[in-house]
Amino acid sequence: MRVHLDTDFAGDTDDAAALAFLLGSPDVDIVGITTVADPDGRRAGYVHAFLELAGRSGIPVATGAGASVAGAAMGDLPDHDAYWGDVECVPRPAPVDDAVALMTASIDAGATLIGIGPYTNFALVEAARPGALDEARVVLMGGWVTPPAAGFPPWGASRDWNAQCDIGATVSVFESARALTLATLPGTIAAHLRGAHLDRLRASGPIGALLARQAIAHEAEYDVRALGRAHAALPDDLLNFQWDPVACAVALGWPGATTERLPLRAQIDGGVVFFVPDGSGTPTTIVTAVDGDDFAELWLRAIEELDRR
Repeated sequence: MRVHLDTDFAGDTDDAAALAFLLGSPDVDIVGITTVADPDGRRAGYVHAFLELAGRSGIPVATGAGASVAGAAMGDLPDHDAYWGDVECVPRPAPVDDAVALMTASIDAGATLIGIGPYTNFALVEAARPGALDEARVVLMGGWVTPPAAGFPPWGASRDWNAQCDIGATVSVFESARALTLATLPGTIAAHLRGAHLDRLRASGPIGALLARQAIAHEAEYDVRALGRAHAALPDDLLNFQWDPVACAVALGWPGATTERLPLRAQIDGGVVFFVPDGSGTPTTIVTAVDGDDFAELWLRAIEELDRR
């Protein structure tokens, strides 16, 4: 299966977890990777470093949008030493046109587009070639439709970083991509990276060890275990949510995700975009639930396979 990954890599650690999952999954051909929220090319530099560590440096990578379509800054990077240690990052600044060209080439190659960051690059592709997103299957991490189930944090749509970071791009992509799947936060909230997984990750090899290091750093920075202890549906040893890896699994056809097809329309209220069911809206596939335990095993096996190679 051909895929193209668009990512705000090296921000939240689940982007690296997602790329590792794709690299370690069988019969997956990553035809391109583009970065977003990347004004200086550092995210692209981290992608190159990660691919080199994984022995997959031949995958095309392009630096994408550095700001939203309205020109706003999008996100920042965490402390290098805490998250990456002695892994060297060489920034790769480049014109955003390179990322648009790479994504367009991936569409022409029949790849599924997977977006695990803000959707700015998708909107730029559609602006450069109107109708381009209508030609591709698109799977996006994000999109708020329903609230989380009981026992999970009672978050609202404002928590949906990928969709809220560039609202103009979100609406543009939703209106343009007809074969669209939204891996919503409430639908994927049951997939977790846990303290119980650390020994297996460390024993896997260099990629597993790096992901374990980043998970520990992320938990320490955001006190994620406290969130886990505060909500009955979350594990006490929570280190991070596996939002982005689950979106990739959904794109690959993982049967552990429950989906529903609904006609939706985008609605903006108080500067927050979300999606509401509407009989005259755009038919959209949304992820409503996932088997968290099944995904944890699937993900860990993919990391072990990547390190074994």
